[in-house]
Amino acid sequence: MDPQATIERFLEHLDVERNFSEQSLRAYATDLRQFAEFLSERDCTDLTRVDNLTLRAWLAGMSEANYGRRSIARKLASVRSLFRFMHRRGEIKDNPAKLLRTPKLARNLPSFLDENQVNVLLTTPDPGTWSGLRDKAILELLYATGLRVSELVKLKIHDLELSRGSLRTLGKGRKERILPLLPAAIDALQAWFPVRQRPPRSRTGGVKPGNEHVFVNQRGGALTDRSVRRLIDQYVKQAAINCKVTPHTLRHSFATHLLNHGADLRDVQELLGHAHLATTQVYTHVTTARMLDVYERAHPSATDKKSA
Repeated sequence: MDPQATIERFLEHLDVERNFSEQSLRAYATDLRQFAEFLSERDCTDLTRVDNLTLRAWLAGMSEANYGRRSIARKLASVRSLFRFMHRRGEIKDNPAKLLRTPKLARNLPSFLDENQVNVLLTTPDPGTWSGLRDKAILELLYATGLRVSELVKLKIHDLELSRGSLRTLGKGRKERILPLLPAAIDALQAWFPVRQRPPRSRTGGVKPGNEHVFVNQRGGALTDRSVRRLIDQYVKQAAINCKVTPHTLRHSFATHLLNHGADLRDVQELLGHAHLATTQVYTHVTTARMLDVYERAHPSATDKKSA
């Protein structure tokens, strides 16, 4: 079974059936094509003949090449998913990667903005420009709903129900969820829609035919993950926020601020579209760390102890 052909089928499965983001697809493609190169160097042209020893040799080679633990863990996860895909389709009897151990990693707490930083960021786009109205709506929507950037750029006009204050999105595994919209996000969308049809660099003077995406680029085409990341970088600099901010940072901020204000963990899990509660529980560590920091700075005994 040709490795490259199987990898392409798997990537198509992740894109079409699993609804993976552009960034995730690129990462999987890079990891799996690198794995295919390793197999080619060993004259292995059939994925069904890959065994546990072959995979151990691949892992050992990455360690010898001084790959970091996080990189090795990601590449192993990609290969493990590929063989799981083949196993489910009856192309192999056993998954040779299932017994491999993932390198232990330090668990990093998600980064987030405080509420004042978010407020500054949301007021940075210029409402007097086409891109400013669009970008204001993007930032408001990301913070109001906790959408992944991949979900945001795939959002279609018919997914919005502004009169009911809600939107519909398909997350990972094409799992549907309905999210409430805050008045600020609704206002920003209502300000954006009248100018959406007139992209400033469109050759035809309007949005490209058939493009029903909520957010479009200046030529009238669909907006990409990368474009959203670039515009956020731009506004973070303008707002003089001195930390790394990505679309996912706004998702982290959304979850953290909800918990800080007393939201139930399971409700936040549903809003984020997490399959497992353990994924959402990382935000409790963030809020606990913040609480301890406030305690140490504010409690008289803690202050006295530090100054002693």
